[in-house]
Amino acid sequence: MKNKVFIITGASGIAAETIKMVLEQGAKVFYIGRDAERCKVFQDDLKKEGLHADFIAGDLVDPETAPKLVSACIEKYGRIDGLYNVAGISGRRFGDGPIHECTEEGWEVTMTTNVTTQYRMCREVVKQMLKQECDEDGLRGTILNMSSILGISPEPKFFSTIGYAAAKGAIISMSTSMASKYALDKIRVNVIAPGLALTRMSARASKNDDIVNFMKVKQPLIEGVMDAKDVAESSVFLLSNKSKSITGEVLKIDAGWSISS
Repeated sequence: MKNKVFIITGASGIAAETIKMVLEQGAKVFYIGRDAERCKVFQDDLKKEGLHADFIAGDLVDPETAPKLVSACIEKYGRIDGLYNVAGISGRRFGDGPIHECTEEGWEVTMTTNVTTQYRMCREVVKQMLKQECDEDGLRGTILNMSSILGISPEPKFFSTIGYAAAKGAIISMSTSMASKYALDKIRVNVIAPGLALTRMSARASKNDDIVNFMKVKQPLIEGVMDAKDVAESSVFLLSNKSKSITGEVLKIDAGWSISS
C-alpha cells in the first residue's frame, strides 16, 4: 500500500476504519463527507495518531461533486490507485420500507444516494485510471464498491426496505459488469457485502434490543453486531495488490448472516 493513492467516500464507520488502516500502511488518502466540521474533526483525530489524509466536503448526490473530488485528488497526487465507495444511507426516514409502503421519495432518495453516487464516482475514476500507466504489478487501479448482505440475503422481519435492497443489488450488478469490461484494461472491480456492523447508519438497529437479540442467532460468529473494523480489514485486502488476481468478486462479511435462519 505504500505511496498508493486512494479515494474513500465517507468519514466515519467503515470508511474511517479503512482510511486509518491504509494510512498506517503508507498510503495516501482523499476522502469526502457532507459535513465539513465532521470531516475536519476526523482529520484532526488522524493527526493525533501521526497520520494525514486530505478531504473535501460535499454531497455526492450533486452531479458536480464527483468530478470535483477526482480533480482535487489528481491535482494533489497525480494518480488514483484505488476507489472505495462506502458512503450511503438507510432510506427509512424518507419513506423506504416494504414495497406496499415504500413512498416515491423513499425509493428515489435511497436509489440516488446509494447507487447513482457510486456510478458517478466510478465513472470519473475509471476515466482517470484509463489514462494512467500500470503500476509495478501491471494494474491501472482498483475499485471497491459497498453493497450489503441485504442485496443478496433478504431479512423480512426487521430489514424489509425494498429501496435499500434494490440499491444494494444494483451495485453488485453494476460492479460485476464493470469488472468484465475493464479487466483487459487492468482495472479491478470488487464488492463488499457486509452484514450488520456498528456504524452511524446502523445506529437505530444497533440500539434496538429486539434486533440485537436477533443478531445473536442471525450473525452467530459474532453473536451480535459486527465491529466496523471487521469489514475494514477485508476492504484493505481487496484494495491492496495482495488481491491483484481478484476481480468481479462479491465478498460477504456477514458473520454467518447468509447461512443462518
